[in-house]
This record gives sequence, structure tokens and C-alpha cells, in this order.
Amino acid sequence: MSEERFGEFVRVRRHDHVAELVLDRPKAMNAVSTELARSLAAACTALAADRDVRVVVVTSSHERAFCVGADLKERNSFSDADLVRQRPVARSAYTGVLDLPMPTIAAVHGFALGGGFELALSCDLIVADSTAVVGLPEVSVGVVPGGGGTQLLPRRVGAARAAELIFSARRVAAAEARELGLVDQLVDEGRDREEALALAGRIAGNSPVGLRAAKRALRLGHGLDLRAGLEVEDAAWRSVAFSGDRAEGVAAFNEKRTPRWPGE
Repeated sequence: MSEERFGEFVRVRRHDHVAELVLDRPKAMNAVSTELARSLAAACTALAADRDVRVVVVTSSHERAFCVGADLKERNSFSDADLVRQRPVARSAYTGVLDLPMPTIAAVHGFALGGGFELALSCDLIVADSTAVVGLPEVSVGVVPGGGGTQLLPRRVGAARAAELIFSARRVAAAEARELGLVDQLVDEGRDREEALALAGRIAGNSPVGLRAAKRALRLGHGLDLRAGLEVEDAAWRSVAFSGDRAEGVAAFNEKRTPRWPGE
């Protein structure tokens, strides 16, 4: 396992074809400061360009929190001009995770609030342990979810459920979060990272070309009418139909062996 650091607060660990993106600002429960946001965006840019990475798992080094959202202590010192200047930096962190071309999984324990939950929502799947507490409390401090929450949450749970959660600013414990679809898998306390990495390993055994194309079709087709969505799917199919991965996958199936994906 190799490791690379991006700034002071973000690390990337490599587990074969799985990259673990670690939020590592434990003294502040991974509150998203300007520096953390900048580092997270840089890490995502590097991962997006790495053809060897098939799955990304976002984890936390803090024992009691995934991420508590925006760094309000830093924000309290900002002038209006400072806030305007920071906005594109903050957005680049959330869109960096959202735009990763390979499947992404968030491993959540403890608090995932505000921007912290938005980072998880930016992933394709969320694995949470029994200590998880999620929510978008932004209206309780006079703002709105600004890391994608107003758009990503209704896509997960529907418009009315998202409205109730955002307008009430309430925190949701793990069991209810799983019931409402705010998280996808609920695991025993302390096992979120382990289970997310295991799931990532299973996913990473599949064609990297196929995985990226499938994610692209899922993302681009969401919200379109059926006919338009099928055209998106057809474009994704055409992008892989003549690939080396497709040829290897068919050959491996017929030869009853594990594929050796060329990734192209």
C-alpha cells in the first residue's frame, strides 16, 4: 500500500486498483476549510487522470466524525469579499468528488453534517456504520446547502423528503438514514471503512472501461425521459463495444478464467 499527501489535510492511499481518499483534519473533525477544500480538489484532479484507479473510497481519519461541514470558525473571520473569493475554492472540492469518472463510495461514521454529508452525497454509494448521524443543517445558520445538497438529496429520496430534511435542518441517526435511503448500506460500528473497501475491491474486479462508461450513462441519463436516456445508454455502449476490455471480457468468459483488463 502506497500513500500520497495533498497539502496538510488530505491523503490518498492505494490498495491495488482502489484509491482511498482520506479526509485528515482530525483536530477540526474534518471541517472544510479553504485549505482542505483546495487539497481535496487537487487530489480529485489527480485521481480523475489516473487510469489505474478503478474505484475511489472517501474515508475519515477522525474516530467520531466523517466531516462536520464548512469551517464556521474560519468563516466567522471572513469579510464579504473573502467569502466571495472562497466560494469557487469550496465548490471545487465538492464538484471534484462529484465529477470523478470512476465509481465512488463514502465510508461514513459519526457526524456527516452539512458539507460533510454533501461530500458523501457526491459519491455513488454511501456505506455507514451504526454511529452515523447525517443531515443538512445549513438553514439553521442562515445559509443553504451549497455543496450540491439541494440537488443531490432530492435525486436520492425525492423532492418532498428532501424538502422536509433541508427545511427542518434535523439530524438523522443511522437506522432512520438507512430507512429513508440517505445511506445505502448500514454496517456494524467501526466497520464502515472495512466494508466500503471490500465493496470497492469487488467492484474493481470489473472492467475499468465498463465501470466508467456505466457511471457516465447513469449520471447523464438521470432525469431524462426514457427515449433520451436510452440514447445516452447507447452512446455508452458504443464507447465500450470495440474496446480492449470488451474483447478480453468475452475471451475470459469463454476460456473460464479471470479477465486481465487492458483498461482501454
